[in-house]
Amino acid sequence: MDLLAELTERRVLAIVRADGPERALACIRTLVDAGITALEVSLTTPGALEAVARARARYPASVLIGAGTVLTAAQAEAAAAAQAGFVVTPAITPGARRSVGLGLPLLCGALTPTEVVTALEAGALAVKVFPASVHGPGYLRELLAPLPDAPLIAVGGVDAVTAPQYLAAGARAVAVGSPLLGSAGRGGPLPELAARAAALLAATGAPTPNPPAPAAPARDTAPEHRP
Repeated sequence: MDLLAELTERRVLAIVRADGPERALACIRTLVDAGITALEVSLTTPGALEAVARARARYPASVLIGAGTVLTAAQAEAAAAAQAGFVVTPAITPGARRSVGLGLPLLCGALTPTEVVTALEAGALAVKVFPASVHGPGYLRELLAPLPDAPLIAVGGVDAVTAPQYLAAGARAVAVGSPLLGSAGRGGPLPELAARAAALLAATGAPTPNPPAPAAPARDTAPEHRP
């Protein structure tokens, strides 16, 4: 599977942060049912890699499930063991370098032109422009003027209003965390999460496939993995 092509097609990557693996899985189920089928679980979530492993066992390969906020080499190795399909980092971290060494597709955080070039030279599949809201959609357009082939994903402060603007500026996709999750990761209403997901998909013009059938629901009890 060409991950970059898939992210470009799907346009939206959900960032899941929750107060534990069960709640993370509930958010993942809600998002997938709503049509968002590219997701990362941040390692700031307690038991994040347990949630990654269980979600990976539950859903078919068409649902993209990665590990986010990967800082260390040990976390990258744990993400690989949990069968994460990709890794996301906030910067050019030791975890980013180890992910490349392990052959895991890397969405590497960067902000300046120098950091963008460095991330790509280090082997990143795409660059997560973070925090994007500091400079806004026009900044991506300016980055792409000298770096027209750089695959950029806008992250940080992106919501249903600004997401189309980032895409129009040249972002391959947008990654959305708090504006999408709201309080759902901490026990907030899941129907409201589903409504926000539908609004985000509609705003970006992203495709909304039928929810995939679970691949192997009986395996939704994988051993716990922790960073």
